[in-house]
Amino acid sequence: MPTENTNFNDPEELKEEILKKYPRKVAKKRAKSMITNDPDQIQEIQSNVRTIPGIITQRGCTYAGCKGVVLGPTRDVINLTHGPIGCGFYSWLTRRNQTRPPSEDPNDKLNGENYISYCFSTDMQDENIVFGGEKKLKAAIMEAYDLFKPKAISVFSTCPIGLIGDDVHQVAKEAKKELGINVFGFSCEGYRGVSQSAGHHIANNGLLTHVVGRNDDGPEGKFKVNLLGEYNIGGDAFVLEEMFEELGITLVSTFSGNSTITSFEQAHTADLNMVMCHRSINYIAEMMETKYGIPWIKVNFIGAEATAKALRKIGEYFEDKELIDKIEQYITKKLGEVKVVVDKAKAVTSGKLAMLFVGGSRAHSYQELFKELEMETISAGYEFAHRDDYEGREVLPNIKIDADSRNIEELHVTQDTEKFELRKSDDDRARLESKGFKFSNYDGMMADMKKNAFVVDDITHWETEKLVEFFKPAVFCAGIKEKYAVQKMGVPLKQLHSYDYGGPYAGFEGAVNFYTDMERIVGTKIWDLITPPWKGEPEIVGTVGV
Repeated sequence: MPTENTNFNDPEELKEEILKKYPRKVAKKRAKSMITNDPDQIQEIQSNVRTIPGIITQRGCTYAGCKGVVLGPTRDVINLTHGPIGCGFYSWLTRRNQTRPPSEDPNDKLNGENYISYCFSTDMQDENIVFGGEKKLKAAIMEAYDLFKPKAISVFSTCPIGLIGDDVHQVAKEAKKELGINVFGFSCEGYRGVSQSAGHHIANNGLLTHVVGRNDDGPEGKFKVNLLGEYNIGGDAFVLEEMFEELGITLVSTFSGNSTITSFEQAHTADLNMVMCHRSINYIAEMMETKYGIPWIKVNFIGAEATAKALRKIGEYFEDKELIDKIEQYITKKLGEVKVVVDKAKAVTSGKLAMLFVGGSRAHSYQELFKELEMETISAGYEFAHRDDYEGREVLPNIKIDADSRNIEELHVTQDTEKFELRKSDDDRARLESKGFKFSNYDGMMADMKKNAFVVDDITHWETEKLVEFFKPAVFCAGIKEKYAVQKMGVPLKQLHSYDYGGPYAGFEGAVNFYTDMERIVGTKIWDLITPPWKGEPEIVGTVGV
C-alpha cells in the first residue's frame, strides 16, 4: 500500500533508452520535454513548442481548441465551420458534451433552442478554394438564420480559409448588420498555433470582444459565480449545477458546458470566477478581472476531497457564516456517502499504478481521484500545456514569447468605465491572503507529483509504448487516438476526453462513479489474457544516419 513517503525508482535509465532510438537532433529536443520530477527542486520543462514532424502526437489543432473545446458546448449558438466538411465533422459531438434537452415548459428560458447536435459547415469545394468562399459563407449564414432564427452565429476558420484569405470577420460584420443578431468570427485556422491551446486563447479573446458584457440583467443572488473551464463531459456540469443550487450559490455562467449565449453576455455580473481548466480558460479570467473587477481562483471539482476543498474556498471568499456552515454540513453528508464506496474500491485499487496523458488540466485534476483510491500516478503529461501548467504561474514572467505565440492576438484590456466594480478591496484581499487564501494562483502539476514521477510533455506513440512496457500501469488515461494501441498492450485505457460511455465524474456524485468504474477496470482479469507484442514478436531494429 502506498504511503505519503513512498517514492518511485529513478526513471532516468528509461529516459535514456527512449532517447536512444531518436536521431540525435530529435533526441536533444525531446529530452527537454521529459522530466524526472522532484517537487523540492525548481525544474524547467519544455512545452508549447511545435511537434517534431514524423512523430505521432496526441495533439489537436487550433481550430479544434476554438470551435471544438471552448465554443462547442454552447447550446443555443450556431457554430458554423467555414471549411471542408471533414473539419466540421471532427468536432461534431465527439467530446460527449451534454446539454439539457429542449423543454416544453413555457418558463424555460432556453425556449427549446439547442443546436449542439447539429453540424454546421459551408462544405468548401475545390472551386471555392480557387475562387474564394466568402459568398458561400454569407449564403450559409443566411440559410442557418432562416432555418433556426438563432440569437447568435459564430464562424470558425479552418486551414484553407487562412490560405486563400477569406475575410470571415467582414462577412460576419455584414451579416450582423443585416440580420440584427450577434454574428462574429474566429481566425482559428488549424495551423495558427502549435496545438489546440492557441485555439483556446483565440476563443477567449473572441468571447470577451463580442459577447461578454452585452447584457446587464444577470440573475439575482447573494453569491454569484462563474465556472470557467468546465465543459460538461458526460454530464459533469449537471452535477455541479445541482450542487451549487442546493448550497444557494448562483451560477451565472459556465464556460462552456451546458451554457447559453445569454449567460455568456451576463457573465460580467458575477462576483467570482472559478477556473477549473487553467490552460483553456485562464485568459478570459485575467481579462474579466481587469475589465470588470471580478477576481478569479483556481478550483478543482474532480475528486471528493478536492470538491470539498473548492467549496470551502468559495465560502472563505464570500466570508458569509451562513454559507460556510451550509457548505460544511453538505460536505460532511457527502463525504460520508462517498466513504462507503471508496473503501470498497480500495480493496482492489490500492497500490496500483496509473498514468495520465490528457489535454488541459485533466492530467493533473484526476490525480486527486487516484489518490483517494490509493493509486499512484507514476507518469503524467499534457497534450498542449505551457510551462505554467507544469511549473506554476510564478514562471510566467520567464516564458519567452516565440514566433508561434505572436500569431495569437493579445487584447489590450482596460477597465470598463461603466461596468467595472471592485468586488474585493485591497484590504479585503490582503486580509484573506494573510489567512492563506490565494487569488489568481496555480501551482502547476509538478508540485503535486511525487519525487521520481516521470513527467512528459506532448508524449509520442513510441514513448507511450516504452512507458507502458516499463511501468506496467494498472490503467492508462488518455484519448481515443491512444485507446486501442494501449489496450493491445494488455493495459486498460480510460478516455478522459470523453469518458468513453461513463461519467459524470465531477463533484461527490462523480467521484462515486469514478471509484466504481476504476474498481471494475483495474479488477478485471480479462487483460491478463492478452499477450503484449513485445513478449511474443521479434523487433525489427533499424538506424537512421544523420
